[in-house]
Amino acid sequence: MSQKYIKTQNKNNQSAAYGKYYAQAVYDTKFIETEELASFIQTQASVKKSDIIAVLQELGEAMKHFFELGQKIHLNGIGIFKVGFSAIGVVKKEDCSAATITTRRVLFQPETERVVVGQEKKADGSIKQKYVIAKTLVKDVVFEETHDNTMNVEDEEGEETTAPSGGDNNGGGNGGGFDTGS
Repeated sequence: MSQKYIKTQNKNNQSAAYGKYYAQAVYDTKFIETEELASFIQTQASVKKSDIIAVLQELGEAMKHFFELGQKIHLNGIGIFKVGFSAIGVVKKEDCSAATITTRRVLFQPETERVVVGQEKKADGSIKQKYVIAKTLVKDVVFEETHDNTMNVEDEEGEETTAPSGGDNNGGGNGGGFDTGS
């Protein structure tokens, strides 16, 4: 299996990238729900599906509890979750309060690892490694172009739309990803 993408052209004539083509992520219309996730995990571990479902259902409540305490949550192999928000700017410091907070969201920073991609020998005989920082969850994902227009494309705000038939949306080049704060 692979992550599907379509080719889209930037049609925003105000953009420096006007006319350029980009790969834009498309997703299956079906969500993977807790039950299916638990079934998959059950095949990979020696834990019963019912126990996995119970843990996954409690995960949300546990995360909410620690968010209410102002904590960040690190899930090994996945990443860091924390609360983020937007607020209205005010002129006087004393007018700045929780009442000025307008939106709340969960911010996700994927776990990364350093992957060595080469090395070079320096003049002094030492070795300098060349590396990249890879997001652990997606470093081995394979990509494949699709022409399946029944799949969904996510815009830059994470809102789903139907994949365009001629690659004629205002694609930007970020692959329709989510802001991860990294």
